[in-house]
Amino acid sequence: MSVSESLESDHQLARLLQIGIVLEEVVEARASKHVETVAEETAVAEYMQAAAEESFRHRDQLEELIAELDAETVSFEEIKRLVEATYEADSDFDDVLYDQLCNEETTYKFYDDLIAAIEASDTEFTVSRERLLSMLETIREEEAEGVEAVTRLMEER
Repeated sequence: MSVSESLESDHQLARLLQIGIVLEEVVEARASKHVETVAEETAVAEYMQAAAEESFRHRDQLEELIAELDAETVSFEEIKRLVEATYEADSDFDDVLYDQLCNEETTYKFYDDLIAAIEASDTEFTVSRERLLSMLETIREEEAEGVEAVTRLMEER
């Protein structure tokens, strides 16, 4: 299952939303870890904390959508393998801001691809298409703002 495939069911949409949840978990976990390593850099630490909180909120929103779909979810381990194969960030970043930038760009790209796949699909999902796209577009915009915020922090260093 990938975002480039045609979306033909609630089940496929649920799997992709689960991938979004895992990506958000990765961003949240890494940002939380970075807070500890950059405590002396107040602006960076504050951004990392805000990024972790935003990812937590995004996960809640995605879980809400999944709960409304008429679909069984896929096991966490299967979704985790899909994420690692397609979206896992390079673990060799030595700077927390570069790492965070990669994470923000990855999640932005995922949501951008997911929105395009939904818009290209004629499928009627259990959840309102308008509500689904509105929520995903808001999340994508917040990810874009994250990319911009990290870029500004990098320029200030």
